[in-house]
Amino acid sequence: MSIAQTPAAPYYAVIFSNLRTEVEEGYAETAQAMVELAEKQPGYLGHESVRNGLGITVSYWESLEAVRNFKGLYDHLQAQRLGREKWYSAYKTRICLVERDYGFEAG
Repeated sequence: MSIAQTPAAPYYAVIFSNLRTEVEEGYAETAQAMVELAEKQPGYLGHESVRNGLGITVSYWESLEAVRNFKGLYDHLQAQRLGREKWYSAYKTRICLVERDYGFEAG
């Protein structure tokens, strides 16, 4: 697990918060496939993901166009459909402009 190394702002963050159902069938494989698909997209900058009951994945993108292009990919649309049908009892997606960031790293 690591913190995504993003460029200097501005850039975009897509925050995907979700609650899972009990269904596991195909979830882990599809989640990994979506990470791999995102990593291949122009404008992808990185992501961070955690789950402790509530799942939160934040992906980072160079532009709104890059966000829209990923959202519209066939495989991503299929994963969204399966998420609604099988894996999520609720989710919320938020798209944000990151205007400033800063951090600390020991060491």
